[in-house]
Amino acid sequence: MTGLKPRDFVWVIAGRLAVSQRIGGHGFQHRRVRREEEIIWLRENAKINTLVSLLTGNQNISSYEEAGFAVTHEPLPADLNVPSDVPRVLKAIQSALSPGNAVVLVHRDLVDETLAGLLAAYLIYSGMVGDPIKAAAVIQEILGRPLGPEARTMMNAAAR
Repeated sequence: MTGLKPRDFVWVIAGRLAVSQRIGGHGFQHRRVRREEEIIWLRENAKINTLVSLLTGNQNISSYEEAGFAVTHEPLPADLNVPSDVPRVLKAIQSALSPGNAVVLVHRDLVDETLAGLLAAYLIYSGMVGDPIKAAAVIQEILGRPLGPEARTMMNAAAR
């Protein structure tokens, strides 16, 4: 095994959809060497071939493309507008997963309340889980943390 596993990496859908914090770390913790090691791990160990970046800027997009990943950049602002931003991101995740061989990583600076809510919303949006309560329970179990009001608002947007 080579490379370095990204922080907070976890499979949401085994072998198909994963989540982690920003590759290489976030903010002042970001390191180019760490990013390169994490890219190696993602490609070789997790077999990731597609990235959906929710960062507000285009940090590292060219590095991801140079490493051979298909990349979708869907900036998710700090002042999230649930009615417009959530459906846009859910469609981007669905599109990234549409090729049968796609193995997708969704990332943001941190695996936070917003990202947890989007993942639960995706389970509803995709039809994998029909009940918002079950979707919340699944994501809470996967991420090992409770979902708060912000996450639940995003799930409601997906259920409409």
